Amino acid sequence: MKKALIVIDLQNDYFHGGRMELQEINKALENTNKLLEFARKQNYKIYFIQHFSIKEGATFFVPNTKGVELNKNLNIQNEIIIKKNYPNSFRETKLKNELEKEKIESLIICGAMTHMCIDTTVRAGFDLGYKITVANDACATRDLQFNNEIIRAKDVHNSFMSALGSIFCETKNTEEIIGI
Repeated sequence: MKKALIVIDLQNDYFHGGRMELQEINKALENTNKLLEFARKQNYKIYFIQHFSIKEGATFFVPNTKGVELNKNLNIQNEIIIKKNYPNSFRETKLKNELEKEKIESLIICGAMTHMCIDTTVRAGFDLGYKITVANDACATRDLQFNNEIIRAKDVHNSFMSALGSIFCETKNTEEIIGI
């Protein structure tokens, strides 16, 4: 079964000094770079997803800003970068066509944000029939608010990983995926 690594939205706005800084984003980047090294050794196809906001009044991932750029510490080589405008990496992008062209059936997914683009992409990929593994320690999120209560990023992350892992994918840490 052919595999691919999909790295979602590790862009400057999610890092220190960005417009939407995430908790544990540097750890997610570090583990993503480990996954990239592993994927290249295994000859997996690698796809980087880059979000561009098209929503009127968007506050981050605004086109033509430094924040929309993929982080300079992300170990990109000659892989394909797919631009998207929605949380679902498959919606109105060439991702599905690229995967079909390469006859890829199994995906490893990492990146940001756990509760938004990771969640939406995993669920969409599941609906399209892909076997998916999420590298849970190579994803990041932030605190959220609901009913005037702050939900800590760790709880947001764990809740989404638990929900996704119940049916839509396997959740593993980076070391489990690369076999350390």
